[in-house]
Amino acid sequence: MSVEMVEVSVKATAPARPAGVLQQNRVFLDFFWDLAKPDQEVRLKAIEDLIKYLKTNNKADELEYTFKRLVDGLAHIREAARPGFSLALGQVLSAFEDISLQTVLNRIKEKHNLQTVKKKLVRSALFGNLFGVLALHQSGRISTEPQVVLGCVQLLQSLSQHRQHLKDLPTKTMTDILNEISEEVFEEVLLSALQTDLASAFSTPEQLQLLLVALQRFPQTLKPKKLKKLLGSTTIINADNIPKLMEVMKMAAQSVKKECVLPAVVLDLLKLSLKEDSFQLFWNNAIINGMLKEQPGPAHYLSFRLLGSALPFLSLAQLKEVLSGEVMTLYGEHVVSAQKPDRFKLAPEMDTYVSDFLQACQDPDKQLAVMVGFSSLTNQGYPVVPSVWRVVQHLQPVALQRYVDWLKKMFVQPELDKLLDFSTRKQKDNQEGKEQKENSIFRLRKWTVARLSSIIDNHQVKRQEDLIMDLARFVFFHAFFSAKKASADIPETTEKLSVPLDDRTRGVLINSFFGLLLSMHHLPQTEDSSEDAAVNQKRPLGVTADGTMWIYHLVQYAQVLLSQPKHAQSSKPFSPEQRQAWDSMLESVSNLKKKAKKGPTAENTAFQQLFLLVGMHFFKAPEELLDIMKDLQSCVDKAQEKKAKKKRKKTAVSEQGEEPEWVEVMVDILLSLLSQPSRHIRQVCKTVFSSICPSVTAAALTAILDVLDPEKDEEDSAVVVTDDNKTQKKPDEEDDEDDEEMEDEKSDGSDDEEDNDDEEEDDEDGDDDDEDGDDDEAMEEEEEAMEEGEVDQSFRLELMKVLQQQNALATEEDGSDDEDLDDEAMMELDKSLAALFSEQKKKTQAKKDEKTKIQKEKTLVRDFKIKVLDLVEVFVARQAGSPLVLGLVEPLLNIIDRGMSSDSDQQEQDFLRRAADIFRNQLCRSKVYCRTVGDRQGELHDLLDKLMTKTQKLSDSSVSLYYFSASLYVVKVLRGAPPAETKDDKAEAIDLRFMGNLDVDRVSAVFREALSSFLSKRKSPLTTQMFTDLFNRFPVLCVNLLDAATQHITSAVRVHQQGQACVLVLRAMQSRDVQQLLSGAPWTELCVKVTGQLATSLQQVGETESKVIKEKVLKTLELCQFLVKHVHQQKLSVDLEPLKKVLQSLTSVITFKKTGKLEDTYWAVMKHFGVTKPKVEKTKPDKNAEQQQVSKKKKGFLPETKKRKKRKNPVLEPAGEKLTSTDKPGADKGQAKKKHDKKTKQKRQADGATASQPSPAKKSKTMSENKQAKKKKKKPKQKKEGGGKM
Repeated sequence: MSVEMVEVSVKATAPARPAGVLQQNRVFLDFFWDLAKPDQEVRLKAIEDLIKYLKTNNKADELEYTFKRLVDGLAHIREAARPGFSLALGQVLSAFEDISLQTVLNRIKEKHNLQTVKKKLVRSALFGNLFGVLALHQSGRISTEPQVVLGCVQLLQSLSQHRQHLKDLPTKTMTDILNEISEEVFEEVLLSALQTDLASAFSTPEQLQLLLVALQRFPQTLKPKKLKKLLGSTTIINADNIPKLMEVMKMAAQSVKKECVLPAVVLDLLKLSLKEDSFQLFWNNAIINGMLKEQPGPAHYLSFRLLGSALPFLSLAQLKEVLSGEVMTLYGEHVVSAQKPDRFKLAPEMDTYVSDFLQACQDPDKQLAVMVGFSSLTNQGYPVVPSVWRVVQHLQPVALQRYVDWLKKMFVQPELDKLLDFSTRKQKDNQEGKEQKENSIFRLRKWTVARLSSIIDNHQVKRQEDLIMDLARFVFFHAFFSAKKASADIPETTEKLSVPLDDRTRGVLINSFFGLLLSMHHLPQTEDSSEDAAVNQKRPLGVTADGTMWIYHLVQYAQVLLSQPKHAQSSKPFSPEQRQAWDSMLESVSNLKKKAKKGPTAENTAFQQLFLLVGMHFFKAPEELLDIMKDLQSCVDKAQEKKAKKKRKKTAVSEQGEEPEWVEVMVDILLSLLSQPSRHIRQVCKTVFSSICPSVTAAALTAILDVLDPEKDEEDSAVVVTDDNKTQKKPDEEDDEDDEEMEDEKSDGSDDEEDNDDEEEDDEDGDDDDEDGDDDEAMEEEEEAMEEGEVDQSFRLELMKVLQQQNALATEEDGSDDEDLDDEAMMELDKSLAALFSEQKKKTQAKKDEKTKIQKEKTLVRDFKIKVLDLVEVFVARQAGSPLVLGLVEPLLNIIDRGMSSDSDQQEQDFLRRAADIFRNQLCRSKVYCRTVGDRQGELHDLLDKLMTKTQKLSDSSVSLYYFSASLYVVKVLRGAPPAETKDDKAEAIDLRFMGNLDVDRVSAVFREALSSFLSKRKSPLTTQMFTDLFNRFPVLCVNLLDAATQHITSAVRVHQQGQACVLVLRAMQSRDVQQLLSGAPWTELCVKVTGQLATSLQQVGETESKVIKEKVLKTLELCQFLVKHVHQQKLSVDLEPLKKVLQSLTSVITFKKTGKLEDTYWAVMKHFGVTKPKVEKTKPDKNAEQQQVSKKKKGFLPETKKRKKRKNPVLEPAGEKLTSTDKPGADKGQAKKKHDKKTKQKRQADGATASQPSPAKKSKTMSENKQAKKKKKKPKQKKEGGGKM
């Protein structure tokens, strides 16, 4: 091979070659460089360009060179390069069909010959051969040359022996080749060559895969007789071969352990078993009695994956059998055990298998069988698949209806014996007969209700309106009613419960029903019902095809149930008064619907929603909602009366005294409803309040703000929530949690698996309790730390009494001991002590419970306030132009102020963030604001004074910012909008000076005082940005404050404040509006004044390197730059000479660096005076000085301790010298050492060193060199000594 390489190189360099490729074309050679690059896009582009180039030029020598380079590159050292060269070779062979594949194969064998290649290049040669065969296969021409097929297979067979490098790649490539060739070629050419591989099919998964592919592709060639000859049996799957197949499958399972996929050979075996009609044998013997008997791990996961992959290939009977067998049971156990963190979870893979099957399968029977099979796999009654399993969206409408019927039947008549139920080892230990059965039924029903609800939640499910209504009716009926007698009008009464519902199940049903109501409230109108509507039109939510609200249909259904007490019995029957309230609610809704027909309004719809929702909640808590229902009806009636009167009389002055009544009552109703933790009620209350916003009065708004007032936390608002809490906290909390759960389940269905194991639920609850307990304990410890003496003392006294009563207390007089007590006395003592400690434990627990209760009440109150902020937000958004909005400023600021200083738990932060967002973004920054101040000017000016006074007194700058923003908002309201006129220059000037109802002098005085406070006090919560905002938004006020700001350039207390005064003056002077307002003489006068102040300020700067002073100088220079530039541009009559002199002297006070913001700004100012920055001449550094510095640096090189040790060792140097002079083998080294010593001596003389002794650093250096020389001479020395001894 080396000889051939030499010949090739000679040919390449021979002058006979006419303008060789290397000299001829650089572009052509670059293609081969790009093929070896790691970027795939670059490689593909290079292949494309190479083929295009070869076809265009069509030169034989270039084509020959191409094949040589590509074959060489197949064994490239870089791994990313091999596929590039392989693909290129395949594409070139495909493009140039006149090139024989045999010649290329011969070239590959010759170039990458395993017999002649060097040992270190064997691996590359192996890959060269493999990628060569792949290139021939990718050319698409391999089937046309049978001898090439044979050659490739033989080459691959020889490569398959090197598994440590190539693994199963050769066998896989053979399989790919088999898929390409015809049966004739296989029979004539390959069969004899593959005889050995096919005969040893049961040795490795790859060889078995080869046989299975051959069987699929060439059934006529590999007939049973041939198989008998090859394998000893006419079929592959039979009782004799099962153990061999199991071994192969175990190997396959281990091989894909990291990839987490199903090996293709296993799925092919399953398909073959179906073809050979031996599926039963394969599944039972190979999988259930084979793979599943292994330890949990790869073998089990392979079985589960095979189950999922097999679904599309099985018949209905086989599906039912497989889904009720051992594989499913073990899969269920895996799902339950995998709930713990850091465990491998196969459930997502199974979800994908089932989802793909349901998507592809059009047979409703098979779809139903799979859904029922997985839903029947239960852990003590609770199915292992999540209740929000999203695969249901792929069901056909027929299959979905039948699945829903099955779920309802399992709820009404739970048949646990028909479920594939299992228990974990821990559960089996805790099982207790009848109680366990009841618990399993509860768990099954709980899951079933959640499953039915999730079908409505998932908008992707292909469901009709009838199905949605049917599900909602079913849940509602069983939540609040029970069947007495079957009725055709009420389908839910036709089937009676085999096991009565307990309170737990009813609680789950009630929560699910109100969760359903929320889902139906957001349900988009079905597509088929809105076909006539425009394509881009937004579909209405919460209504059926005919436009009726879903909740109205349910209220009608409830009325049917209430009107037929013989057939349906209510679990909480209404009292006559409650029934009357229900009937009047229905009447009110029907009246509203009649009015809506004449002209539907948002207010009308909102009232209907509120009535219907309160009506639905009436079934849950009729006692609490009875008064609310009555008040609501009177409110709506009065509101409708007011509207009618307003239409009849345009100026109804007499009625204005009565109008607030219904609005205030309505607001109270909404607040009391918001105290119930239900997301649906919260949304409807928001909608209703939005519709009545125009009618809201000051008293109604005050009622809302009183709830939010931090000072009234302990009074009214807390009482409201606590009262509701006592009676209905638990179910409502659960309801809200359920609502939230349902929304969470919509977003992520897979998280519901945690409910599979009852113990795990208990554990989770326990964890929550523990967390609460930890908090309580922490609180208790703090309190005990305060009251430690008192608590311990009282308990100690009690303990002393008990011990004295039993004569068990040792005293100094009698010196008695415990040992004097007899057994009975000891028993009595034990009982007394146990009772005492038990009592103490109860007291401690009572304290804990009290603290927990207080904490929960606080949480409920805060949650209630967050909901009330919804109403404030709606009011600000809808009524931003109302004068009532001004009354929100102070309450919101109080909330922010109190919130910043209170505890910072997450809920408190959310409340504060929400209040701050409403205040800043929706109130202060709103483009719509109150423009009709009327007679409230004095009140608003007083408010402004109050706000600015508070702003200056605060300690926290962030809170101060909110107060300052409020002040600017009040100024904006007082100014109002300028009159709309034609926009010319005069009109613009008038607009700038327009300040509406604002008392400019009074307000300017307020802000001037604030500015003086900011620039004269050492600590101020105000910031420069606040005044910058003021200047930008109100130029008139800015002009009035400019004098004060200019004055403080020199008179401010601190240097930093002087700099900030410069910033404010600069921002003001840069404003075009300010320039326009001060145009003419006032502007010139201002420039003169500022110039004088700047000159004075810079004169005050003394010699210093202080960072603060430099910062002040920088701000001053920035103002100077603008001023000088502006004066020169406008040619103003301002004397800048004093300023120039001060600036010129500044360089002597502050040392400037070469570059920096301060220096650059200074020279930018001086440039306007015609003074340019002096150029610094570059001087060459003195080399001698540098050398001296370097040598000095080297001197203190070693630590002192080391230097002393070296000095105390005088023997080293002479001994080294003797050795070097006498030892012949080391003589040269000794001479080198002497030369080095001479160099160091010369260096010392050149440096001017006078001492004869070397410096410690140099001495230690020479010593270390001697040491090294010693080590090198050690061996010769030993020889010499040895020779002496001899």
